[in-house]
Amino acid sequence: MTAAAPQRTEAELADEVAALHQELAALADDRMRAVNEKHGDDHAVNLTTLRAIAKRLKTQPDLARALWSTPAEDSAPKLLALLISRPKQYGEAELDAMLREAPTPKVHEWLVSYMVKKSPHREALREAWFADADPVVASAGWALTSDRIAKAPVGEVPEGIDLDALLAEIEAEMQDAPERLQWAMNQCLAEIGIHDASRRERAIAIGEELEVLKDYPTPPNCTSPFAPAWIEEMVRRAEGRTAQRSR
Repeated sequence: MTAAAPQRTEAELADEVAALHQELAALADDRMRAVNEKHGDDHAVNLTTLRAIAKRLKTQPDLARALWSTPAEDSAPKLLALLISRPKQYGEAELDAMLREAPTPKVHEWLVSYMVKKSPHREALREAWFADADPVVASAGWALTSDRIAKAPVGEVPEGIDLDALLAEIEAEMQDAPERLQWAMNQCLAEIGIHDASRRERAIAIGEELEVLKDYPTPPNCTSPFAPAWIEEMVRRAEGRTAQRSR
């Protein structure tokens, strides 16, 4: 049986955080930062490199908390902290506070994806955030709602989620919603259309009426975020996979 690693002192953690800050600073690329700043982010370290550092460090909840809470020049230490965290060790209030202080869209996205979705508090947070007055916080509630819709068994409506009410809210509010909330609502619209055949026609009609992200620049061989196109493409792929399996 392997003995548990001795708990580090605050001074030892501070030294490790300082060393990681130096390592991240040495890896920073100003050109990458400039590109990321166009999307509201500020990190200058390649995310693949960041993941490699996290793989080296492995899961270290105490170091993760120290990295998260220590002021830094950009958000790279917080991104690294999320990669080496243990989500189930974080309470509901702690995750809520972390979301509200997430400094950039990428930190917000990773916090929801890597921490909250794996947390036993995810449903309570989804419900609380969905109704939050802060549109950035509310966008996390919508993202978690989309995740539940996408993961529901085929033909089933996720318990506690009213898809018709969601469609009505999207139809009424998405067009004028702040950008990050609009993106989250648009994803929810697409997920409903992709995963619920009985509501697909309505979801596509709402997307066509609102035209949100209709003209969004989309590289070749990538799926447009315009909900009707997104829905139709994902349904086409699913039908293709089904046809292949039936041969």
